Amino acid sequence: MSWLPTSKNIGKNNPKIDSIILPRISDIGDFEVKRALPSKQRQMVGPFIFWDQMGPGEFISGKGLDVRPHPHIGLSTITYLFKGTMDHKDSLGNDVRIKPGEINLMTAGNGIVHSERTGQDIRQLPSDLFGIQSWIAQPKEYEDSNPKFQNFSSKKIKLIDTKEVQGRVLFGEIDGLQSSIQSEWDTLYLDLELSKGSKFELKPLYHDRALYIISGDIFIMGEQCPNQTLIVLKPNEDVIIEAHDISKMLVLGGEPMDGPRYIYWNFVSSSKEKIEEAKNKWKKWEFPKIRNDNSEFIPLP
Repeated sequence: MSWLPTSKNIGKNNPKIDSIILPRISDIGDFEVKRALPSKQRQMVGPFIFWDQMGPGEFISGKGLDVRPHPHIGLSTITYLFKGTMDHKDSLGNDVRIKPGEINLMTAGNGIVHSERTGQDIRQLPSDLFGIQSWIAQPKEYEDSNPKFQNFSSKKIKLIDTKEVQGRVLFGEIDGLQSSIQSEWDTLYLDLELSKGSKFELKPLYHDRALYIISGDIFIMGEQCPNQTLIVLKPNEDVIIEAHDISKMLVLGGEPMDGPRYIYWNFVSSSKEKIEEAKNKWKKWEFPKIRNDNSEFIPLP
């Protein structure tokens, strides 16, 4: 395994790579994250409009993640963990602990409030947290739908199991394997581990595709791709991904959305007016509240 410093020239002349996005450092609930989307280079990849790598990090005893209640509209959040747990509570009354390998899919529609915290029992000892939280924009026809929440156990997720590639089909389709999780828009999301010396062909079944390499040594057209960066691929191209070491990566993408999207804070919409309505609604505390978690909240920036 090797480390490759990110350079502006990496991928610049690669016929398979559109762009490479270096995540910026941000924080959620006093926990450092690497945010690849949205960026100045690109707002979206397919329906994905937000991409955070959480950790890997460790909390000392008595500490944990505390993302206070906050609202969303016009998007679905996808939470996917490699290590640790998070307790999700929302204004629909859901109270769910997500574990590694599971998916939390929260669809905001016309408005939902949720919080994400480390459970009080987990705080009794040191704990780890490592995962990805992403948002996918909702199609225009669903932006005003009622909110909903779904937790999918690891048993519900389709597996890829070959000599060279082990993985999971979170959303979409790959090599005839179709995810059992339904999305409102054509969405691709894969969790893959490639064995040392293996090659994986990613066909252009979706217009937008990108790689987020967690670890290992990944090469495209003889060029090494830096870890923990977003590698946006060119459309309509077969891409051969080579692993020179055991490598873990996520593949994300889908079809371009049905028009531009506006994003402000936790709000996504095809309409500026709906963003303003949501801002005023949160200022006036008119969003629904979370039972047993409404004594504090994140204020509008």
